[in-house]
Amino acid sequence: MPRATVDLPRIFAALSDRTRLRLLNLMRDREVCVCYFVDILNQSQPKISRHLAYLRRAGIVSARREGKWMHYRITRPTNTAANAILEATLQSFESDKEMRADLTKFRKTCCATVTIGAPLPTQLSPHKA
Repeated sequence: MPRATVDLPRIFAALSDRTRLRLLNLMRDREVCVCYFVDILNQSQPKISRHLAYLRRAGIVSARREGKWMHYRITRPTNTAANAILEATLQSFESDKEMRADLTKFRKTCCATVTIGAPLPTQLSPHKA
């Protein structure tokens, strides 16, 4: 059976934008409704959706609709090299001040579900993403 090819330039391009990195940071171990991204990153829904679509085309994010809500999660590439690149990127967020601040705001926003009205993010088991 032929091995699936991975478009590494597309993955690197997807990881080359700060907004997309911030989105991945918020999705690390959870499935998140798009409305949380809009609130936390303080950017428009169309802009967030464009970035999420870019990550989906790169094969590192998947989406699921639940009623009117769209939920996003990281999808681990099956290619070892691509997965290692994604994992190294995710690990780098731990030492990034802006990424840590986004997570702090995310935790506060999730506790204030009345203001957003969206379903709470779903915690994923490690490496299920």
